[in-house]
Formats: sequence, C-alpha cells, structure tokens
Amino acid sequence: MSILKAQHIEKSFSDGRETVAVLNGIDFAVGRGEIVALEGPSGSGKTTFLSILGCILTPTSGDLVIEGEKVNPQHLSAIRKKSLGFVFQQFNLFPALSAVENVEYALNVKGIRGRNATVEAERVIEAVGLGDRKHFLPRDLSGGQKQRVAIARALAGTAPILLADEPTANLDSQVGMQVLEMFRGLAKEENRALVIVTHDPKVRTIADRVVKIHDGRLVA
Repeated sequence: MSILKAQHIEKSFSDGRETVAVLNGIDFAVGRGEIVALEGPSGSGKTTFLSILGCILTPTSGDLVIEGEKVNPQHLSAIRKKSLGFVFQQFNLFPALSAVENVEYALNVKGIRGRNATVEAERVIEAVGLGDRKHFLPRDLSGGQKQRVAIARALAGTAPILLADEPTANLDSQVGMQVLEMFRGLAKEENRALVIVTHDPKVRTIADRVVKIHDGRLVA
C-alpha cells in the first residue's frame, strides 16, 4: 500500500505576464520501505515535484495523499512535522550547535522536547555512526559527517517518509557511496519510504525503482 501518492499533479508559475507549466499531470506513489530514485535533467521539474511531495509547495491542480489522507493546503506545516523528513543538498546545519544539538533542535520544532528529544537525538546520531563526534560543531566535521548529521536530523522522530534532494552532490564518490548504503539500511530497517532526487548514477545501486522526469512528465 502506498504511503505517499501524487495524483495528476500539475504546477505552473506566473510572473503576471507569462505562465510557465513546470509539471504536467504527474501520477506517482511510493510504499513503506521502498527507495525511489527520481532522475532528470536540470530544469525538468524534479526539485519542484519533490517540494510538492514534501508539502513545501502546493500544486496548481491535483491531489497529494499521505498516509491515506488527502493533504489539506492549510495544514502543510503540521503534515511536514508529523510525516516528513528532509535531507537537502546543502547541509543547513546550525554552526553554533553540535551534531547532536542540531538533531535535538529539529525534534523541538516537531514538538518533541526535554528528555524524549535528547534520547531520540542520541539514538539517531549513533545510528548514522557519529556517536564519537556527537559533540563536534559543524566546522569540525567533514562533508560526509555533516551529511550524516543531516540524515540523522531527517530520521529523528517517527516520520515515515524521507525526501532527499541531491544528497551526494557535495561528497566524494567513496563517502557518497557510504552515505547511500546507510540510507538503504536505515530505510529498510525502519520501514520508511525514501525518495531521492539525483543526478548521481550511484543512487541506482540502492534504489528499488528509478523514475525519470522530463519536461514536467514522468517517462518510462
């Protein structure tokens, strides 16, 4: 059963003079424990589509269904906190917070505080292999370690859907492969859906399915 479903999603942008169609009737679904790679050339609409799946943007038309319920545009923030975890191309870590504090802060935003937040932050930092660096500031971490913190932040809590935008773009090939293997292990072990927007062919090695987007449409 699909945990995340997009039904005939269309998205257009207008500057007041011209309207540009970016997405053209996309149907898509992903199930728990499934890893989907979303590929396509620059400008194809894949990041826009990921932003709609992540309730950051709203579609011009079409429906998004998460955990069996149609998404209400007025409740996007609550849905993001409850159901979604994000890994961005840029790490977006707070420079004054340690690795574990960055994760704990993300939990606070989701409404998880105090001892519960501390325990959960420690758990996911250990899960991504940074237990010995949990008190390091971002400036003292390598690129791969920063990305692991970003992944831990996405995993923190119980969000069943993980979305990643070019997560290996800033990593060398060896570290990038390590991060991808960790993605696969965590997605399978914790039964979470994972959608990865990427140009990196290595993502195919961990994906259960590869979907391509071209000119705003999914193609075989």
